[in-house]
Order: sequence, then C-alpha cells, then structure tokens
Amino acid sequence: MSREQELSHTAATLDPSTVIELDAIRDDLHRHNYLYYALDDPEIPDAEYDRLLRRLQQLEAAYPHLLSADSPSLKVGSAPLDAFSQVAHKMPMLSLDNAFSDEELADFNKRVIDRLNNSLNNSLPKDRVQVPQFELLDYVCEPKLDGIAVSLIYEAGLLVMGVTRGDGSTGEDITANVRTVGSIPLRLKGDGFPALLEVRGEIYMPKASFAKTNKIALENGTKPFVNPRNAAAGSLRQLDSRVTAARALQMCAYSVGVVEGLIDGVSFPVTHQHILLQLSQWGFRINTEMRMVKGIEACCAYYEKLSKKRASLSYEIDGIVYKVNDIELQSRLGFISRAPRWAIARKFPAQEEATELLGIEFQVGRTALLRQWLDSNLFLLEVLPYPMRLCIMKMKSGALMHV
Repeated sequence: MSREQELSHTAATLDPSTVIELDAIRDDLHRHNYLYYALDDPEIPDAEYDRLLRRLQQLEAAYPHLLSADSPSLKVGSAPLDAFSQVAHKMPMLSLDNAFSDEELADFNKRVIDRLNNSLNNSLPKDRVQVPQFELLDYVCEPKLDGIAVSLIYEAGLLVMGVTRGDGSTGEDITANVRTVGSIPLRLKGDGFPALLEVRGEIYMPKASFAKTNKIALENGTKPFVNPRNAAAGSLRQLDSRVTAARALQMCAYSVGVVEGLIDGVSFPVTHQHILLQLSQWGFRINTEMRMVKGIEACCAYYEKLSKKRASLSYEIDGIVYKVNDIELQSRLGFISRAPRWAIARKFPAQEEATELLGIEFQVGRTALLRQWLDSNLFLLEVLPYPMRLCIMKMKSGALMHV
C-alpha cells in the first residue's frame, strides 16, 4: 500500500470522536500556553500539560493528515534544516537613535514638539495666528529588552512565517524555530484581527534560562554564552529547531508592521498603547512594566524608577524605549534614514559589580612562553557568585581588561 493509499484508508476509517478529542486537546493546549507564557498565570500543573501534549502527539502520529500548521505539538521542534533562506521585509525594521542623559532626552522631546508645531503652523492659512498646539506629549515607556528583534507574519490568524531583523531590509526565515517559543501564539486568540498582520517583538533568554543553559554547557565541556543576548541569537539560528525548543526562550511584542485586510466595521487601534493591549488580547506577551506617561519629565521619572528595579527583573534590559503614543502623530513625524523620529532609546550605563576571584585557568602551548600567551589570548575568569554574564578578560601590559 502506497503512502497516499495509507493516508486515504486512515481518513476513511477515522472515528469522528477522535477528531473531536484532538480539536479539544489543541484548544486546551493553546489556552494553557497563553495563560502560562503570556499571563504568567497557569491553571494546571506541568505534569497535566505534558499529559495533554503526549496525547496530542499520539493522535497526530496515528492520523498524520490531521496535523495542522498551528498544532501545539510543533513547539517541541522538528527535523533540522539544511540552511536558512533570506526574506525581504515588506516594511523595513529600523533601528533607534540613542539618548544617554536627561538632557539628550529633553533635546529629543524638543525636536518632536518643534516639528509637530511647525507642521501644524505651516498647514494654517497665512492670516491665522500661529499658536503652538503641542506642549506635553503622551509617551509610551517600555523596557528595552536585550534580545533579538523578529517579525512574525499571521495570515487569517495563523502564524505562517518568522523572520529575523537582519540588516533591516532582509532577514532570515526562522519560522521553525519561532514556533517553538512558548509565548509566540501559533494562532491568534479571539477575533477581529486583520487578514494579514505583522507583529514585531524581541525574543530573549530570561536570566534563569541563561544560567541553566551555561551550566549545562560547562558540564558538557562546551563553550558557554557570554550574555543572554548572544544566547538568544545563537538559539534562534539553530538549523535544528529542537535545540531552540530546549532553550526556554521568550518573546515580548512591542509593535506591528504591515497590517492589511481589516474586517468591515472593525477599526485598528489609533495609539501605540492600545495596539499593545490589543496584541495582548490576541495572545501575545507584552511587558508588564510598560507605562503611558505625559511629558518628558515623566519619562525621566520612569527611567529612574526602572533603573532601580533593573537588577530584580527576571530578564536583562539595557535601557528604555520611548515612543510617541499617537499613531497619527507618528505618521506626521516620519523617519530619517535609519530610525523613526518619534522614538528613542535611553540607554543605561554599563553595569559594574564586585565579585570574588576564585582562580584563573591558563593554557600554555608546546613552544609558547606564558607571557607571550597572556599578551595575545583570552581566558575565562571563574567568579563568585555565579555571574549572569560571563566575564571574559584579556591580559595586556600586566593589567586585566574586560572584552
């Protein structure tokens, strides 16, 4: 019997109750994935989740023609790929300009307000009195996650593609890998979503997952990752998605890109804050530290507040992203060559921590002197307590330098 004949025979003898059971398990797993990964509010123990997943895998193995593109079983990974294909972004994924002080943040705010007021005044009749209309703007403040930017494409509510940012114009197709990330919905919750929706976000490795990944690497005698961002990048660029699935990555949605095919009578949110809240309703994780504030002084206050919480967060951040909340104002402000005029990243200073040096492991080649090796090579310091970021140092002229 050929494979086609086998599948046809299986479909013909399928008990309708099996289809009902399979659909019910999928719905349950989608719901539990949302509760666990997006809301951090699980309803069932891990053992019960694993039991449901195993039953789903058994049914799909017995009836492979019933395997759907949004099946929760795909989150465990699939067979390795030969290579990643290149994908052009329909809408460029730009970078952000940076601010490193309150003064630079105030300068950004002034540029935004001046441009909006000039645009407004230029649109008025010449005999009208030109009065500035913008003084205090609403900004959305979001932690700047130290991860990898990705684009997720949904058609009719189903995830069809995941792409890295790449150079902003072209990225790599990592669909098989993003399917394994628990906080990325394979199908959208609810209704009212566009026919085509591009969701953009940051895939990152939480601190606990990073420590576990490096612990396993050291135990296996393999090279550990230097920081969580490198770990997330290395995990996403695995040709074997089963490796990605084992790394416990997360994704936090931060914007949308292309939106096409809105349902009649359903309008898309007109502020950035409400876009994020809508994405949350559709099943995405958004950052619980996100806030909407009025005016640049409130932005500075948010920076001070979050900088004090930084060390206690379960993930690494390297700054805060501020975005003009009103989408129509964003459109008026537009873009420069590489970044939007309506957003900026306020970077945190580099972290410095005291630690206890436990030892240095040196390696000396067959003919090399120790001093020569120290002048030209890197070595790993073992420090206490176990660092969230491994410390790679280099000896230069008798002094240790971080690299």
